[in-house]
Amino acid sequence: MIITKAGRRMFPAMRVKISGLDPHQQYYIAMDIVPVDNKRYRYVYHSSKWMVAGNADSPVPPRVYIHPDSPASGETWMRQVISFDKLKLTNNELDDQGHIILHSMHKYQPRVHVIRKDCGDDLSPIKPVPTGEGVKAFSFPETVFTTVTAYQNQQITRLKIDRNPFAKGFRDSGRNRMGLEALVESYAFWRPSLRTLTFEDIPGIPKQGPTLYGPSQPSCVLSPAMWFPQPWP
Repeated sequence: MIITKAGRRMFPAMRVKISGLDPHQQYYIAMDIVPVDNKRYRYVYHSSKWMVAGNADSPVPPRVYIHPDSPASGETWMRQVISFDKLKLTNNELDDQGHIILHSMHKYQPRVHVIRKDCGDDLSPIKPVPTGEGVKAFSFPETVFTTVTAYQNQQITRLKIDRNPFAKGFRDSGRNRMGLEALVESYAFWRPSLRTLTFEDIPGIPKQGPTLYGPSQPSCVLSPAMWFPQPWP
């Protein structure tokens, strides 16, 4: 995933579908991005692999992307696919635009947070997400990514430029697409099936009993997108 000083949109953008909320309750939906481990990585060209290059850099200031439709009723959230396509990533630790700050050459995991409105009084783009009752987090292993300032793998460069609607200036409209299509077809995971994560999948959450949001069991589904099943450059 490319990061820049000015801020770069995530591509592919993360999209989720949420169910099981109280239709009449108000909720915030937010996202933060946390390190997968305490390592820094480098790309080894001759073997086309990522390798550990040392310890991670010092932690960056916490940032949270609050979905612009927040707060909204559970009914509103559940009837739409929630997209985080406007979220931007930066490696500028002095950023004042509200972008998510990350280190290059590190692995990260996006997390989607469902926050009941009465528990979101302390919600802020420059503070960690509140914890406790009324706040739930969802994450998907398919969305782990490695940050870079330039793509390390030319195949990924071609795939992203071809599919990214914001990369029109990099495309050659007359290019023979057969090579790219063959490459896409070689990845069976290009269009992954939906994966559902419920609160029962989260360690520490009781598997039985009433939920915070009502009689149904809330769940968050990762919408079909171009997420790869493992980090790619």
